[in-house]
Amino acid sequence: MKYRTYPKTDIAVSEIGFGLWTTSTDWWGKMTDDEAVVLLREARDLGITLFDAADTYGNGRSEEQLAKAFGDSRDGLVYSTKFGYDFYTYAGERKGQQEIPHDFSPAFVRYALEQSLRRLQTDVIDVYSIHNAHLTEIANDELFALLEAFKVEGKIRSYGVALGPAIGWLVEGCEAATKRNVTNIQMIWNMFEQFPGNAMLKAAYDANADCGYQIRVPHSSGMLEGRYTLDTTFPPGDHRIHRPKSWLIAGVQKVETIRFLETATRTLGQASIQWLLAEPRAMSVLPNIYDREQLREFAGASACAPLTADELARIAELAKTNFGVEEPAMKYKGTMSRDAAEPATAMASV
Repeated sequence: MKYRTYPKTDIAVSEIGFGLWTTSTDWWGKMTDDEAVVLLREARDLGITLFDAADTYGNGRSEEQLAKAFGDSRDGLVYSTKFGYDFYTYAGERKGQQEIPHDFSPAFVRYALEQSLRRLQTDVIDVYSIHNAHLTEIANDELFALLEAFKVEGKIRSYGVALGPAIGWLVEGCEAATKRNVTNIQMIWNMFEQFPGNAMLKAAYDANADCGYQIRVPHSSGMLEGRYTLDTTFPPGDHRIHRPKSWLIAGVQKVETIRFLETATRTLGQASIQWLLAEPRAMSVLPNIYDREQLREFAGASACAPLTADELARIAELAKTNFGVEEPAMKYKGTMSRDAAEPATAMASV
């Protein structure tokens, strides 16, 4: 396992991280806490040090799983968690990525922090992020002053912004990096969904911003693992069951154009991670891990041979034509231009 350090911090993280949304929710299948603990401990044994939770995952369950797995022996581990959703009031059943109301009042945010610290059984959170922030939160001076206060109090080491739940949020990501100087931005970015991630990174570089990125959905909802076929089906409750058949057909066709990335020592899933790690600002990639086989494959991606300049150039050319597949314009959530108050659309290959 290789490690990277967030700009202007001493927070070093493994290139491959572990997102606990797969262990604490039922969006990718059901897992007991005991099963989660075994998986988390094996991840640590494989060199993974970044564990990303959120207070709302399983209504506190993801943070509790970290405490069960590591207790007070978290030396060398980096806890990343998120806040903002008021699941304390709205604790009913949620399906898939259904959202509940946010609360970013100072009293609630402080309460949320204290509850996360309690569930994690720790005194300090390494990366504390606004969960699925809108422009309203990015512009909230009081909220960022509070986060600075948490740093002074020694309760968090850094703070950031998580973008989502779906892909988009271009202006939010640019503003967070260039005007709020956050340590971390978590975004969806992968070989098949390069926009708006590419544009966010360009804005950060243009502003010389001191932020790093956690990358989620690195395999485009599993497509870039290279295992789907036209006959693939998903179990009840799996979030992918709601996608149209056209998504599966187009994805399988695109995957065939990048099979050249597979080698005797590198799977397509590992190559897809290495494509992301070619970006220096990508601090840690967070693949969806829901069994030991995936854990070992993805943890091993850090040690795989990096993509060559020729391979990267070939991917860039393929991306210009959406990997040879015509698809409808993608719909995005979030603010996609400064002149637009509503979500915009753009071609997936932009």
